[in-house]
Amino acid sequence: MFHLWQKNITTKIKIMKITLEEIKELYDLPFTTLIYRAQEVHQKNQDPAGVQLCTLQSVKTGACSEDCAYCPQSARYNTFVEAEQLMDKCSIVKSAREAKANGASRFCMGAAWRSLSSTRQFDSVLESVQAVDNLGMEVCCTMGMLTEEQAVKLKDAGCTVYNHNLDSSREFYSKIITTRTYDDRLETLSNVRKAGMEVCSGGILGMGESIDDRLKLLHELASLDPQPDSVPINALIAVDGTPMEGREFIDSFEFVRIIAVARIIMPKSMVRLSAGRTEMNDEMQSLCYLAGANSIFLGDKLLTTENPKQSKDYELLEKLKLHALDPNEARAIHAQSCAV
Repeated sequence: MFHLWQKNITTKIKIMKITLEEIKELYDLPFTTLIYRAQEVHQKNQDPAGVQLCTLQSVKTGACSEDCAYCPQSARYNTFVEAEQLMDKCSIVKSAREAKANGASRFCMGAAWRSLSSTRQFDSVLESVQAVDNLGMEVCCTMGMLTEEQAVKLKDAGCTVYNHNLDSSREFYSKIITTRTYDDRLETLSNVRKAGMEVCSGGILGMGESIDDRLKLLHELASLDPQPDSVPINALIAVDGTPMEGREFIDSFEFVRIIAVARIIMPKSMVRLSAGRTEMNDEMQSLCYLAGANSIFLGDKLLTTENPKQSKDYELLEKLKLHALDPNEARAIHAQSCAV
């Protein structure tokens, strides 16, 4: 029965009826078999040598009212982060031009807000989105909760993608965040889809959650209809001053297993190596690519924490003979998935 299920896994994924038990079965496969299955799916559904290069810019930093236990930008914690006002349009466009010149095809703007509640600030964001869109880059925003009306305005301004992570399982979520609910996050994702934007949603590993919590997160993401276009997988950076201070970095093989399972159950999604790459050696990152990861962030900073030097990223991609993915190719993959 197990071997028959393995042969039919692609069909099950296409109709999005994979169960949590089946996901657990995948995760528990021998490591070599799991990687093989992930590569099999990756080769069939993605450019096997393509990597999407993105840049994430913090356009409004710190002083956030939320209590996310992992985040150094929360006003509730005493961390190294100093509060900064929303960047003006000219400064954002300058950063986007630099990102494009350095090879990024997607420019992501992050703001430490609970939601886009200020009309003045929202209008400024819309102007910046339009200006970056005019540069010919994909525009992504991650700015907290969105109403349907706000989502439509962002889309009309040129925002292609909206990021809003589920972070972890529904059961573990309340242990790390109390200022908004899991369903609040799902509602924002629904508003993003209704507006016609792509959904970028993933989670964070290494916060003290169980393996079951990680697999439940993947099941929740894979059960979205349609599935997320991008799935960022973050490894916790335990910042001093946050409740996560002092946590050990996640086990590398546990992390790679999650990447592989994400690739198998969400075959058309971009699986992004996000936070934590400064703690990963070349071998660990290479295993992640082998397991089906095909997107990274370029730049020395990822919002407020360190990110690998761009030259180091290009050096590793060259060693592995991987190339920057054309954004139009990624869009074609997603359009194909919607027709399944």
